[in-house]
Amino acid sequence: MVVLAADQFVKYLTTENLPLQQPVPVLGEFLQLYYVRNPGAAFSLGSDVTWIFTIALAVVAGVIVWKAFGLRSRLWAVVLGALLGGVLGNLTDRLFRDPGFPMGHVVDMISMPWMMPAIFNVADIFIVTGMISVALLVVFGLRFDGSRERDHAVVETEEEAEAAAIADAAEHDRATAVAAPSDEPVEPSSGSTTADGR
Repeated sequence: MVVLAADQFVKYLTTENLPLQQPVPVLGEFLQLYYVRNPGAAFSLGSDVTWIFTIALAVVAGVIVWKAFGLRSRLWAVVLGALLGGVLGNLTDRLFRDPGFPMGHVVDMISMPWMMPAIFNVADIFIVTGMISVALLVVFGLRFDGSRERDHAVVETEEEAEAAAIADAAEHDRATAVAAPSDEPVEPSSGSTTADGR
């Protein structure tokens, strides 16, 4: 909710105070404010199918909310919360800004010409950083319950080692029982004869 509020507040300030499609230098060529309305995705791709991006954002938001149920890791909660806030920020534009539902244009205003030609907004920043963070959490093996993949691997290894030790001990006991001579005297059978033939 904090990310969504920050994104919409910056967009409000942009629409109320910045001229449309005119650069406003902040730190020279390093950072500029450039107010545009984007009907498509990054680099204005897909401008003729805005409704597809609306559906895609709604699906992503739904998946994040679904994954949040049963979440126990605070780090995952922060990352998914930031990602959800960014998605909802742009989805809000698609639903409620001109030219109307669900074809609204996203308000962009941050330009860094030295790095990329794309113009982006606060929501985009959290979407990108959120996706990178999700990838890192997956790579480092952090699960939604706060445990790590290597912790589960160690537990499985210990259980396998214990089972193997028990199996080895049982096999050793069987081998010992077969090889050990019996201390009890052997009774001759009824049909056997003594050495002198009696």
